[in-house]
Amino acid sequence: MGTATSPAFDTEALRRGIEAHDATVLLSLYADDAELRVVDRNSQPSHPMVKHGRSEIGAMLDEVCSRDMTHKLEQVIVQGDQVAYTESCEYPDGVRVLVSSMLSLRDGKIVDQTVVQAWDEEDS
Repeated sequence: MGTATSPAFDTEALRRGIEAHDATVLLSLYADDAELRVVDRNSQPSHPMVKHGRSEIGAMLDEVCSRDMTHKLEQVIVQGDQVAYTESCEYPDGVRVLVSSMLSLRDGKIVDQTVVQAWDEEDS
């Protein structure tokens, strides 16, 4: 009798989705009941932006992927049902964004994601 293994997380789809601005590919990585939290300057840790389910997450991905900017998947680590990755982004005017994500998986699909992002800010 063999041992059952969970489906693998598709890191190449993650790379393609991020770098090609393909919200459909990215959304395919999420479970129907996924939850995504974003922490940044505007959505601080005590009040993160939270998206529930593929519909809300998909709308956010569509908006992000429609922006005129580059996205590059820098690092990905998969360990069991946990994934961590960093992504660097840049707008045409040179403003940069650094994103760090932690994912929890179920059957190879994202069920929980926490995103922490930092943006360049103008000097005061």
